[in-house]
Amino acid sequence: MIARDEIRNLPITEKLALLEEVWSEIAAEPERLEIPQWHNELLDQRDKAYKAGTVRAISWEDAKLRIQQAIW
Repeated sequence: MIARDEIRNLPITEKLALLEEVWSEIAAEPERLEIPQWHNELLDQRDKAYKAGTVRAISWEDAKLRIQQAIW
């Protein structure tokens, strides 16, 4: 395992490369991921709210724009 201090001392480009590698490894075996029960419950609640018309969906483009406006 890589020590935290080693990671902290990496240049940002190497940290990003490390993240990409780790994510590729995780994505290669999605069946090994354990989804917490509360995630499923939250998704069920949101799905019910959407179907009931109490919330509405927005496009991915609108979502990205809102996120960008919130952080910049």
